[in-house]
Amino acid sequence: MSHGSSLRRRLEHVGIGLTAVLAVAMVGLLAVDALRSVPVAGGMYDQARLAGQLLDHALGTNVFAHPFMWRSIATGILIGIVAPLVGTYLVHREMALIGETLAHTAFAGVAVGLLVNAMTGWDGPLMVVALVVGILGALGVQWLIERTDTYGDVPIAIMLTGSFAVGTLIISLDRTSGINVRDYLFGNISVVTPSGARLMAVLSVLVVLVVVATYKQLLFITFDEQAARVARLNVTWYNTLLIVMTAVVVVGALQILGVILVAAMLVVPVAAATQIAHSFRETLFLSILFGQVAVIGGFVVSISQSLPTGGSIVVVAIACYLLAILASSRSTAAISTR
Repeated sequence: MSHGSSLRRRLEHVGIGLTAVLAVAMVGLLAVDALRSVPVAGGMYDQARLAGQLLDHALGTNVFAHPFMWRSIATGILIGIVAPLVGTYLVHREMALIGETLAHTAFAGVAVGLLVNAMTGWDGPLMVVALVVGILGALGVQWLIERTDTYGDVPIAIMLTGSFAVGTLIISLDRTSGINVRDYLFGNISVVTPSGARLMAVLSVLVVLVVVATYKQLLFITFDEQAARVARLNVTWYNTLLIVMTAVVVVGALQILGVILVAAMLVVPVAAATQIAHSFRETLFLSILFGQVAVIGGFVVSISQSLPTGGSIVVVAIACYLLAILASSRSTAAISTR
């Protein structure tokens, strides 16, 4: 291994280590926010608010003293990890469109939640309903793919348009909720509720644990599904697991990015990573790092320029992709299965 390759690998590992520390800090921050009625957590909550006020004073901003901004930033940081993590498998399996499909399905879930709220007075979190509907939609897509003889993207396209159509019809029936549906289409940091942020934290931990536990199996299926079947690996189970994880990530990202932009975080950081990575594992690492750059850079642009957060994150992600193309020494990525 050359000195340059060794240095590059060390830098990647340092970046992943710092990202892990940041993720743990964000999960801890959300835990303190959730448990602030407990005396010990309440003291930590007060200290965090004081630290936010000092940071605002030092930076000349009015951001970090507000708990709703903590939740939004923490949710964004976690999305920047789990979306590229799952997206790496999807891109290499040529299933990039599935994220957009499940986003539309989750939108139908939000619409169902609004309708149930209007009809019954139920005041539960919309993200929970969106999660349930999103998972059911993911299972529906998997069922259609396995039981139809059409091209693989036909069931996905049908589910994409059909779920969005159902969502728009349901929303048209409910004109009393007072919720701006546009926020769910394009994303809005104000949409990130305390329960939504906590749900994202729990789901992110679960997704990371599942990917770590099933890394070899998912890798095998990604690069040679037929060989995996010959080896008697339960391919259907792992395919279902991957698509359910995608639905989970999409529902969490829906809060920040909205239906229109959510698929970008599943695809763009991975596309950037594949331009310069030399192995699948390195693609995973680099896609997560690009995801973090996109999220943090997007928040900086959004806050400093008073621009929409979702659009800012995606534009920074695309800028990373273009820079990766310029930095790449090859026209196509020759990814190994290591």
